[in-house]
Amino acid sequence: MTQAQPALPAPTRTGPAAPTAGPPVRFAVVGNPENRRVTLFADGVRAAGLPAPRVVPWAEVLRAGGADFAPGEIVRLDSPGENPEVDRLLRDIPDPTRVEGSARWYARFTRAVRELRGGVRLDDAADLAVLFDKRRCHAVLAAAEVPVPPSPTSGQDAAPVRGWDDVRAAMREHRMPRLFVKLAHGSSASGVLAVESSAAGRVRATTSAELTPDGALFNSLKLRRYERERDIAAIVDTLAPDGLHLERWLPKASLGGRAADLRIVVVDGRATHAVVRTSTSPLTNLHLGGSRGDLDAVRDAVRAGGGRWPDVLAVCERAAACFPRTLCVGVDLLPAIGWRRFAVGEVNAFGDLLPRLTGLPGSGAEGLDTYAAQIHAVLRRTGTEDGPRPPGHRHPHDPQQHPHDPHRTGTTHAGA
Repeated sequence: MTQAQPALPAPTRTGPAAPTAGPPVRFAVVGNPENRRVTLFADGVRAAGLPAPRVVPWAEVLRAGGADFAPGEIVRLDSPGENPEVDRLLRDIPDPTRVEGSARWYARFTRAVRELRGGVRLDDAADLAVLFDKRRCHAVLAAAEVPVPPSPTSGQDAAPVRGWDDVRAAMREHRMPRLFVKLAHGSSASGVLAVESSAAGRVRATTSAELTPDGALFNSLKLRRYERERDIAAIVDTLAPDGLHLERWLPKASLGGRAADLRIVVVDGRATHAVVRTSTSPLTNLHLGGSRGDLDAVRDAVRAGGGRWPDVLAVCERAAACFPRTLCVGVDLLPAIGWRRFAVGEVNAFGDLLPRLTGLPGSGAEGLDTYAAQIHAVLRRTGTEDGPRPPGHRHPHDPQQHPHDPHRTGTTHAGA
């Protein structure tokens, strides 16, 4: 039985946690040492005047069956991605560009997280097990009345999708002529298909998966459109053993003639950073050709549609609240046509890689990137935050800083 992990003192809406006596805060990060995520976090720790974090490589954790941390050590988990050796340890796939193996990745990753011992965690093992299973995550969000796209595969009790025939049946039964097929344990749009069918029964799919003549699947930075049903069926049938999640394809709002959505980073319960992603394709991921959009234009569109920007951010904060023992998540927010309604497409455990993006006004993270915002949140929780703050920095839990709105000031974004 997994023991409960020590956690930081709970945040409050009225002020920081009471100061606690003890040695200075010491961070450790479990990650791939060469990865920019680890570098950016370490830079933020040093910039806060703290000792450089101890870096524990994922490769060592996976080989040794865990790692040990000191009782007061603040432990951050970072993505195990972008390292071929770690990928082999997690998936047993010799080529890291192959798509298959995500179920094995999930089982080994969540086991490795459970095998970490000691320390004070910023990422909860139980939360991560849900965040990396799209079916379970969808059900948790829906149960909390967070708006999500309709799905016939939501929750652990849903019937499994065994292949293309099951997808076709779900499209008919649930009247979903357009839907997304996703790997249950996938990330970065790996194995995602945007499928659409016509009244005559013809189908086509847009995906980053490359199907080779011998039936192998590879991740690609180039989006492909498949219009032969046998090719689409071959891709889905290859992915199905790893577990699939289906969601209705919600028509998204546009910005400058391009489909748009948002990645909102939530730190310690507060939406702190936002980036707009636009694309001419159904997949807006920046590494697949998507582009950053104008956040001010989005705010204007929300107001023109009769909405309020603070209410948009509140949807993301409600999603993050479903994972209360995890300090930071990245929420993918899908705006409906007209910018009046929003749905949460995904909640990402490692969704904070937004270099050079500084915090939203009124968030408490003005002038801070996503990593610095998390470090300051830890210092607030431990009662050790002191020293000069960036210009315009405000405490996010002080109601006096938000006299007109308890969530946001309504001023323009500080910039990326």
